[in-house]
Amino acid sequence: MSETTSSQSPEGRDDAILPFAVEPLDVRGRAVRLGPSLDTILRRHGYPDTVARLLGEATALTVLLGSSLKFEGRFQLQTKSDGPVDMVVVDFEAPDRVRATARFDAGRVAAAGPRADTAQLLGHGHLAMTIDQGSVQSRYQGVVALEGQGFEEAAHQYFRQSEQIPTRVRLAVAEQVEGSGEAWRAGGLLMQFLPHSPERARLADLPPGDLPEGHTFLDDSANREDDAWVEAKSLVATIEDHELVDPTVSSERLLYRLFHERGVRVFEAQGVHEACRCSRERVMGMVRNFSAEERRDIVGEDGRIGITCEFCSRHYDLDPAEVEAEIVGGQPA
Repeated sequence: MSETTSSQSPEGRDDAILPFAVEPLDVRGRAVRLGPSLDTILRRHGYPDTVARLLGEATALTVLLGSSLKFEGRFQLQTKSDGPVDMVVVDFEAPDRVRATARFDAGRVAAAGPRADTAQLLGHGHLAMTIDQGSVQSRYQGVVALEGQGFEEAAHQYFRQSEQIPTRVRLAVAEQVEGSGEAWRAGGLLMQFLPHSPERARLADLPPGDLPEGHTFLDDSANREDDAWVEAKSLVATIEDHELVDPTVSSERLLYRLFHERGVRVFEAQGVHEACRCSRERVMGMVRNFSAEERRDIVGEDGRIGITCEFCSRHYDLDPAEVEAEIVGGQPA
C-alpha cells in the first residue's frame, strides 16, 4: 500500500477497484472505474441512453459492494419494480467478473423523456442484494424498498437498516467521446466509518423516550454524529460527477484531492472485467430441470430448442432428442 499522489499510476486504469483508507478519520472504502467492461455490456443490448445510465449505476454499485467479498462467491443486485425499467439484475462473481442486464418497457421509457433519472425509471418496488457462497445455507439477502429513490440512497438505506454501518456512496455514468467514437463509462466511491470503538460508529438516532408535553430535550450528545464522520461525509459531498468518469482523473487523483490533508492510503488495485457465466452445459442443465410438458412447449417450429442468454445475448441451439437422451441416460449436463 502507498500514500496517494496527484500523478497518474497503474492504479488509475479503467476497469479497476481501488481500496483506500483515511486512518485519521477512521474511514475505509473503495473507488471503482468502469470503462470497456461497462461499454461492452451496454452496447451489446443497445439500451436507450436513460436505461444505459441506470444499468451503469447499478453495475458500479454492484462492483463496489461485491468486491468486499473475502471468499469465492457471488454478489447479486436485483430490482423488481413498477417503473419503466421493471427489472435490473447485476451479478458480480468474486474476485473480478461482472455481468448485467435490464428489462424495460420501450414505450414508457420514451414517454419518460431523455432527462428521466434513475428514481423515475425504477418507480416503486424493491431492491434485493444477495450474497451467495454456493449453498442455500450460506446465502444472505437484504431487501430495500424502492419508494422513488435512486441507487445511491437505496444503498444508504440498506446499510442503515441491515449493516448499521455509516456509509456514503457516490455514483456517476456518462457516455464520452473516446478515440474514434463514443464509449460508456461509470465511476463510484463507497466510504464507511469504521472506528475501533463501536460507540463511535453508532448512527445518530432520535432522543430516547417520549417527553412530557411542554418539555424540551436539550442534551443532544447521544444524537450527534462523530466529528470525523461528519468531516469525511462533507468531503465526499464535494465530488462532482465528472470526477468519477473522466479518464484523466484517476481514482488516486480523486482520493488525493479529497483527503490529502488527512493522509489517504491506497491498497493494491483489483481488476474487473465483463464475463458471463452461461455455457452450453449450464443451459442444458436448466432445460433438463423443466417438466416434459415444458420441454415440449419450448421446441420451435424448426424442431429445435433455442435459448438466448439475457446477459450476453449468446444464442444456444439445442437438439430436443439430445436433451431427452441425456435425461433418460442420466448423463451429467
